[in-house]
Amino acid sequence: MKQQTWTDRYHGSRFAAFPLSDKRVVKEDEHARKHRTSKFPTRTSSENLAREIRLCSRSTSSTVVHDFSTLPYDVLTKITASFSLPNLKAASLVCKSWCDALRPLREAMVLLKWGKRFKHGRGGVRPNLDKALDSFLKGATNGSTLAMVDAGLVYWETGNKEKAMALYQKAAVLGDPAGQFNLGISYLQAEPANPDEAVKWLYKSAMAGHVRAQYQLALCLHQGRGMNHNMQEAMVPESRRSGYLRAMYNVSLCYSFGEGMVQSQRQARKWMKRAADRGHNKAQYEHGLVLFSEGQMMKAVVYLELATRAGERGATNVKNVILQQLSATSRDRVMLQADNWRALPSSC
Repeated sequence: MKQQTWTDRYHGSRFAAFPLSDKRVVKEDEHARKHRTSKFPTRTSSENLAREIRLCSRSTSSTVVHDFSTLPYDVLTKITASFSLPNLKAASLVCKSWCDALRPLREAMVLLKWGKRFKHGRGGVRPNLDKALDSFLKGATNGSTLAMVDAGLVYWETGNKEKAMALYQKAAVLGDPAGQFNLGISYLQAEPANPDEAVKWLYKSAMAGHVRAQYQLALCLHQGRGMNHNMQEAMVPESRRSGYLRAMYNVSLCYSFGEGMVQSQRQARKWMKRAADRGHNKAQYEHGLVLFSEGQMMKAVVYLELATRAGERGATNVKNVILQQLSATSRDRVMLQADNWRALPSSC
């Protein structure tokens, strides 16, 4: 069975709140690199790769705004292991010690870029999977989880699944959402499959915002994979349960807007109802609005009442409008249904 793995990246900078120094230094380096490169148009790809690594290794001067140099090296490299090149450049401007410590990861970004060129035949080079894998592995050795995931993908595609999973595992432990997702998918497709481990890593990836992990996690839960069917709902940690519900809700949004999957309003509604029936208050509100728009007033007011009780203020106004149109008997009936409502288990 062919593994569908993905290398989606989360590009949000974790240093958005840091008052970093002026970025003119980076712009000057880029201009100088272009100027110098233009003098040597006949370099081979290997020479260009080596030169880019040397340029990326050069220290960049910056004005220290705060003293972040006391952060332990191992902590810094773990935090930045999944950073893209723009984020690494920003972090390198914090102080000289960070600039020096992050040099291997900046070099890894160059190796990653060349690995992709060799793999896909871009940038004027011919496709060469061996050179691509070599570049990815060197980037992985430098500590980049992005390179680990790409190297693992090459291993998986060439049939070396053990090495692929080892690299996914290393990236996953360092907190890379794509590595966690690929590891989860690998456990599902292993022989024999290990759904418990798969759900464990898919959950971590989903909580980090990985869209496809959210979809796959919700699918596993709906199919009852990765959880003991005899497990009582009360034994499921609340944080984990809320994560499952959020995954179902996000899957509905993905289907509704065509984000990461084929747009389907039927699937969007199905997943929204699943989340609502399991206690997700926003899903209850939105599913109630859908029922209201379709004229199913009795059902709509039940979900809107549940959402109101969960703190969704917007549901209150719509619910009151519907209640004014119902008879006293109907109002009593829907309130009784809301009082007797119980959330379905998250694993259903």
